This record gives sequence, structure tokens and C-alpha cells, in this order.
Amino acid sequence: MFFFKLMVMKWIIKLPAGTGTRCHRVMAIFNHLLLASFLVPLVLSSPFYPPTCYTKVLNLARELTQWAAHLKWDPETSRCMAHMPDLYLDVHNACVMYKIRSYISLLESLRQRRCAYTRDVRKLWGNLRQLFIFMGEKCHGDLVFTIFDCAALER
Repeated sequence: MFFFKLMVMKWIIKLPAGTGTRCHRVMAIFNHLLLASFLVPLVLSSPFYPPTCYTKVLNLARELTQWAAHLKWDPETSRCMAHMPDLYLDVHNACVMYKIRSYISLLESLRQRRCAYTRDVRKLWGNLRQLFIFMGEKCHGDLVFTIFDCAALER
């Protein structure tokens, strides 16, 4: 590849005077082709699997579990989130829908307090509602509950 680039450079040097802009265009095109020749095989070699409903629910549940734990330690929201139970979402547990619904109602009851109107708490509330809708309506047939242990969600 380097040899080819060297040959192109020699060809450009031999061009008549006044063709400087043409040389820059040729080099720009060559550089773009060189970049494309390296990127196309890289993109085509990586497998692409579109996210399924199950993986979306699994990732969102994991993210919400971490986000709720973060809100309990955040100085802005720790005072009003201290009384909230820990949120642990296991999408394989049949009690998870009840747990999400009860946590959403607890977040809605925070409206009398000041932290309920912070962006982070509203984001948690909205994403929990989105997860509840996904699990109940959109992914209803894709999810399989393997355990029915409500105490396991209270860890």
C-alpha cells in the first residue's frame, strides 16, 4: 500500500505547473479511499445482532437498579430517598412487576417533597414506567419468569 502511495506521489510531482489544486483533490480522494479500505473490512467483520426485547428489558432493569442506588447516595436527593427501599430488579422473577408498580407509586408519593421535582428522580420515575410498559405490553411473550420469590427482590 505504501508503494502505491509513493507511485501516486511521483505521478503528482510530474504534473505540469498550475495543477496544485488538482493534486490536493487527488490526494484527498486517495486518503478517503485508503481510510475506507481499512474501515469497511473492520465493520463487516464484527457481527451485528439487533437488540431483542429481552435484552432491552434486561439492560434497562440493570441500569435502573444502579440509578436508584446512586440516588440514595447523591447529596441532592439522599434526604428524601433515604426512606425508599432498595430497588433490585430481576426480570426473571415473577414478582418484578409488583415491585416496579409499588416503587412507581412510592416515587409518585414523593411529589409533596422537594426532591421529587429533581431531574434525576423524574428520570428514574419515567424509566421505571417505561420498563413496566415494556414488560407488560411490548415484551409480554418474550419474557419467561423462572422464579416466583418476592423475598428475593427485597435483598
